Amino acid sequence: MKAVVFDNSGTLIKRYRALKNIKTGGICDYMNSMDIVDYTGNRALVVLQTDPAECLINARSDQTLYQFITRNNVKFNVSYSSGDISNEDVLNDLKQDSSTINDIQDSIRAVMEKKYNVQICSGSGFIMNLDTGKVEFSITAGGKIFPEVIKVVEELKKRNIEIFIASGDRKKSLEELAKFISIPQSNVFGTASTKRKQEIVKELKENYKVMMVGNGANDILAFKEADIGVLTLQQDEKVPEKVSDAADLIVHNIEEILDIDF
Repeated sequence: MKAVVFDNSGTLIKRYRALKNIKTGGICDYMNSMDIVDYTGNRALVVLQTDPAECLINARSDQTLYQFITRNNVKFNVSYSSGDISNEDVLNDLKQDSSTINDIQDSIRAVMEKKYNVQICSGSGFIMNLDTGKVEFSITAGGKIFPEVIKVVEELKKRNIEIFIASGDRKKSLEELAKFISIPQSNVFGTASTKRKQEIVKELKENYKVMMVGNGANDILAFKEADIGVLTLQQDEKVPEKVSDAADLIVHNIEEILDIDF
């Protein structure tokens, strides 16, 4: 039996990401969140497990992130980090941080203005530097499904190849995507860290020959663990050399995986 494990953001969907620099107040859309995490310091990319388009955008804007999370019992997860960082580490540092929900809302508005769907991508969150105890960026990502995805999914099903999604994105957004492409919710692994993706592939290899398809640094361990690791460049972003080195094959369009014999 065979299985294909897809990352989501940048792999199945064309991603648009807006980051707000908390220090300067500026919004940018050309920086890669994982590159920022890797660049310096003990940083973590944290995903809030709540709907940006309904809950976050309508929340009281002057409350701090810590107040919002603790008052509303909002779940969150470390999606990517440059070290071993726990949710407890993040929450402890947030107590002293002054970043507000308005900082998140600014990034949401920037994405929605571009007409990207914030409900099928990673959603909203922030990048925190655990060395300084400060939130450095708020972030929201939206997406549009690549036009070839439905054809790819249908063809894989015809070939009796099982389809899974393992992504660092918000779990609810992945469940929406799963409905759209008609795969079981049980085949979706949300807000999966780099290590968790590797574990998922390893577990699946007990029953399947596994292809991992992804586009970023958080896919490196899964590429190496899989029977074949495929880097897709359809997002048209610069990819660090360590990512391309970890992959067995590189494609420029998701449809090209149908030509790979594994």
